Amino acid sequence: MNTKTKEIYNFQSETKEILKLMIHSLYSNKEIFLRELIANASDALDKIRFLSITNSNLNIYNTNLSITIECNKKEKTIIISDNGIGMNKKEVIENLGTIAKSGTKNFLSSLNKNNDNKTNLIGQFGVGFYSSFIVADHVTVHTRSVHNSPKEGILWQSHGTGEYSIEYKEKKEVGTSVILKLKEQNQEFLDHWRLKNIIQKYSEYINFSINIKNEKNELEQINKTQALWTHKRTEIKEKQYIEFYKNFTKTSEDPLLWIHNHVEGNQTYILLLYIPSKLSSLPWNQDKKNGIKLYIQKIFIMDGLETLLPNYLRFIKGIVDCNDLPLNISREILQNNKIIEILKKSITKKILNVLEKISVTDQKKYTTFWKNFGTIFKEGPAEDINNRITILKLLRFHSIQHHNEEQYISLENYKKNMVPEQKNIYFITGDNYISASNSPHLEIFKKNNIDVLILSDKVDEWMVNYLIDFEGIKFQSVTKHDQNLNLLFKNHDNKEEIPIEIKQLIEKIKNILKNEIKDVQPTYKLTDTPAVLVPDTNEMSTQMAKLFIAVGQKVPPIKYILEINPKHFLIKKMSKMTDEKEITLWIQMLFDQTVLIEKGSVDNPNAFIARINHILNF
Repeated sequence: MNTKTKEIYNFQSETKEILKLMIHSLYSNKEIFLRELIANASDALDKIRFLSITNSNLNIYNTNLSITIECNKKEKTIIISDNGIGMNKKEVIENLGTIAKSGTKNFLSSLNKNNDNKTNLIGQFGVGFYSSFIVADHVTVHTRSVHNSPKEGILWQSHGTGEYSIEYKEKKEVGTSVILKLKEQNQEFLDHWRLKNIIQKYSEYINFSINIKNEKNELEQINKTQALWTHKRTEIKEKQYIEFYKNFTKTSEDPLLWIHNHVEGNQTYILLLYIPSKLSSLPWNQDKKNGIKLYIQKIFIMDGLETLLPNYLRFIKGIVDCNDLPLNISREILQNNKIIEILKKSITKKILNVLEKISVTDQKKYTTFWKNFGTIFKEGPAEDINNRITILKLLRFHSIQHHNEEQYISLENYKKNMVPEQKNIYFITGDNYISASNSPHLEIFKKNNIDVLILSDKVDEWMVNYLIDFEGIKFQSVTKHDQNLNLLFKNHDNKEEIPIEIKQLIEKIKNILKNEIKDVQPTYKLTDTPAVLVPDTNEMSTQMAKLFIAVGQKVPPIKYILEINPKHFLIKKMSKMTDEKEITLWIQMLFDQTVLIEKGSVDNPNAFIARINHILNF
């Protein structure tokens, strides 16, 4: 062994490409270099701890396994040290001279496909030790293997320009120190608080203490919080779950409930998921990232992953820690990863099962859940076909038989309360609870004690397009034209045939409003209202049109059917009119009323008022 000779080596060709990219490009997520170096140090500490258990003859004198970080503002250096297993010369060449185990080909392939988005790739692919060159123009590694003597310490150095040097340099302690000589533009990482925040973000829960040496040359341990999720449920008290949630979410509110599972099998992972007690953002904000953080063996990788949780469960907070993914997994790779697909299905099923359980065993808690997150959860029928049956059972609604603005009627309860002649689940959509619950479309349902679900949330009109049936019973809107519905109430109330004068009135209305409506038909749904407008069965609903218009979308005009109530005194009065001007005025006024009921406004309010004034003047 020649302890004085410095040897020069060339990097592997693919490694050169990545180093060149790092040195000559700007990256938005430079801070991940520290995560990667701490992860490497943690691995080294794990290995030496394992050796201490399995090899009693090995002289391991490390008693306090830890990672230390030291900044030297004068020298512009950061030193990351561990007292782990260390490396010998051969291992240094294998680990620091090649990037073969870091997903190089996938990394470079993605760069070629994403030339305009290179700044977001570092930290997603995680290239381990080589991320040092994002912030440093010179890197030194001083290491000594646990199997070697102090004189066999190895000094590795490189500017990241294609080659590196190796020489022997005495090192008293076993372990590794990585010294980064920072570039001028990266001096921010010499700040104690900056480093502390990075450690707390990515490495808060690793097994070993991470200490920063402050300006007084004192060591401050940064990662003081335990990885609670790694413990067995029987070992954790309720207070600990709550405190962990508060620290994790930076909130003062207690969670509503939590789910903690250790899963072993084809995939090994841990879940610690929380349902908050309050909504923290606007329910329709679909751009809001979910609160799930992905860890791999207690090292934070990324958050806000739509690949781990469906969008309708985005209110869930917590941690997924998976052992079966590489530390340098990327967001792009996650989207097509079979393990993630299995995880997503399993996590979703687990959450739905817990919700289904508390909906039966703890209705008070479930009511709280629904008040806060029901609007978001209603996106489920459209998004998650595989769990459709469970989702439908968990939905809650207003209804006309329960005079309460709280949504607590389940579809199972609705089904139990259906009248013998009823073949459909009836619903009405509206701008708000008051207007929907007082709609004239509900008059006959109220009279005949038939319940109707009231859907007045913004998401409801969209959701009902995916509510085809529940346990074989189809959903039916009461605001759309349905001849079967008319026949049901005709038979139910033993209605008489329509008089000839009403039939003649219908023809007059058709002629006068031929450019405004699709058809005129009698209805048995109304008791106190003379007429209503209804879209035909296959037409877009008024509420859906409003939603499209609200977001700037153009919609084709809806041709309505005018349904008139043959029993109403105004309709009877109109059927006896003989003056053409008078009947025309009344028909136009009637039409304006139905438009106002259906849409909430009329196109020409002045003309509407003028017609009313003329009628009042008779």
